[in-house]
Amino acid sequence: MKHIILLCDGMADRPIEALDGKTPMEAANKPTMDALAPMSEVGLVQTVQAGMKPGSDVANLSVLGYDAHAYYTGRSPLEAANIGIDLADDDVALRCNLVTLSDAPTYADKIIEDYCADDISTEEADEIVKTLQAAFGGGEFDFYTGTNYRHCLVWHRGCEQVGDLTPPHDITGQVIGAHLNTSDAAAPLLALMEKSVELLKDHPVNIARKDRGLRPANAIWLWGQGKRPQLPDFTEKTGLKGAMVSAVDLLKGIARIAHMRVCEVSGATGYIDTNYEGKLDAAVTALKDGCDLVYIHLEGPDECGHRGETDNKVKAIGDIDKRILRPLLDAVAQTDDFDLLVLPDHPTPLSLRTHVADPVPYLLYRSYAPKTDGPASFSEKTAAASGVKIDVGHTLIDRLINP
Repeated sequence: MKHIILLCDGMADRPIEALDGKTPMEAANKPTMDALAPMSEVGLVQTVQAGMKPGSDVANLSVLGYDAHAYYTGRSPLEAANIGIDLADDDVALRCNLVTLSDAPTYADKIIEDYCADDISTEEADEIVKTLQAAFGGGEFDFYTGTNYRHCLVWHRGCEQVGDLTPPHDITGQVIGAHLNTSDAAAPLLALMEKSVELLKDHPVNIARKDRGLRPANAIWLWGQGKRPQLPDFTEKTGLKGAMVSAVDLLKGIARIAHMRVCEVSGATGYIDTNYEGKLDAAVTALKDGCDLVYIHLEGPDECGHRGETDNKVKAIGDIDKRILRPLLDAVAQTDDFDLLVLPDHPTPLSLRTHVADPVPYLLYRSYAPKTDGPASFSEKTAAASGVKIDVGHTLIDRLINP
């Protein structure tokens, strides 16, 4: 028996005028998902628990069967695990975004123009991170290169309880002053963020990017703080050998901590230009090589939601259906019975450009026991109309693996 989780990050949404009152899930051309719906259990699941912020960290832990209230220590420590950072007990890890700020003369008056600096490449970002490390690292702080715009700062003997550090994707287009943590505890972090502007404004990478018509990575933004986490071994917890296919450090970090197999895919970007075929091949190979469960994470819908890209979000959902789901079913059906779970981790509404904690639609299909009373299609609306609601998200995996 094989088990597949297809996690379409941020896929769920709300009806919008640009799509004639439909959601991107309703508007997308996704014939495979819709064909499975009548043969599947379709319902809603609450992946973000009460009192938790609706991030991909909390929500994906939940889908993997981990109670975030018990195990979550912050986002960045999970990403650090994939980068290969061995955190000490008194280290605090923080996400270090490379962002584009406006050129207002006063720091607090600047606007976040882009939370990802035009999706800067990892190669360009690495040069900037090395510059940050040379200027500010080697003592209280150390900088580590991650992927694209997503990097890590380790604050040695740092203060974990600094209060709220606003994610930059939540305030794109806004003046940053109202969102800066000015507490004494956060003062060293605020100082680094402000100093980075002067350091990076004339960086060679940024000069070259501007010459090509691209936004510069002219500042850092720190958030997602936390200390070293501990997760129960996934195999010991579920009895299954699991594999993770993802482009982002967060998901791969969770998998490494849980001792799952991490599949590296060349050209996987976390956006709509990702290497779909490479991810598909990695998933099929993992199942053939003895893994019982594969978790395929696609970041594209979420990124499009944050960027307000309606057409691209619809396209991302259609591409997942056509380039991942359809050929995956064809490959697995040749050799094994399987259970398939398709869902987002959280909604990322285009109208808000950030995450919300609404319950998300899920589709659970069993190749050996198809249902006959499922809805005609898979969407937020049909999931809500089913009357099925799982209130404790981390129990969903038990529903998947224990029919």
